[in-house]
Amino acid sequence: MNSEVKKSFLIVFFFCAIILGSVPAAFAQRKPQIENLPRFDKRPYHFGFLLGVNQMNFALRTVDDFHQMDSLVYVTSTPSLGFSIGIVSQIKITEYLVARFIPTLSFGDRSLDYTIKQGDTLNITQSKHVESTFMEFPLMLKYKSRRLTNAQAFVLGGVKYTIDMASQANKKNEQFEVPVKLSQHDFMGEIGTGFDFFMPYFKFGIELKMSYGFMDLLKRENNIYTNPVKRLGSKVFQLSFTFEG
Repeated sequence: MNSEVKKSFLIVFFFCAIILGSVPAAFAQRKPQIENLPRFDKRPYHFGFLLGVNQMNFALRTVDDFHQMDSLVYVTSTPSLGFSIGIVSQIKITEYLVARFIPTLSFGDRSLDYTIKQGDTLNITQSKHVESTFMEFPLMLKYKSRRLTNAQAFVLGGVKYTIDMASQANKKNEQFEVPVKLSQHDFMGEIGTGFDFFMPYFKFGIELKMSYGFMDLLKRENNIYTNPVKRLGSKVFQLSFTFEG
């Protein structure tokens, strides 16, 4: 696990600790309220839907020496915003632990930016955009805090399998266009945190998740766009809103 991944995981766990530790104190100071949906968590299963905003990016590792890459100076990645929609299904395991399965369709794109030297002083940047349409099948465990009137905090974690329906892995290169090709399949680890709010007729949730791919997705074709890349994985941050009945 590289330092960037470790740093991101530490940040999420830090916020999880703050949320689970501070929410009870904050709500304890409020006046008593009417408890909405008092038997909601007693039911063995729930269904709903998810709407989300995502930021897709690459976890990029390059070779140590660029001198063998002709005029290439360095490679970076640029994220972009997309959106996600999904169907929520949840099964109760214990009072505070549930399993979730949320088939999701996510749209987004990201790019690899190649800085190429021209002459002695001029550098140009050539971007290779990669559009993705993911079918995602996440299996998650969600651990909830004690309910405080109409709110509770939670942390979650799990794995998911994704299929990129827009993958160009099998596309033939054209004379003036050489696409960056990624594998269609990936497995990812996912962790997150958030809050649930019990409304009069449904439960509304806000959650922040991050996902890291376990696989090297790049299809290598012995050219300037693939040779400098040692490993190319997926990295996704997502802000989601859930509605459960």
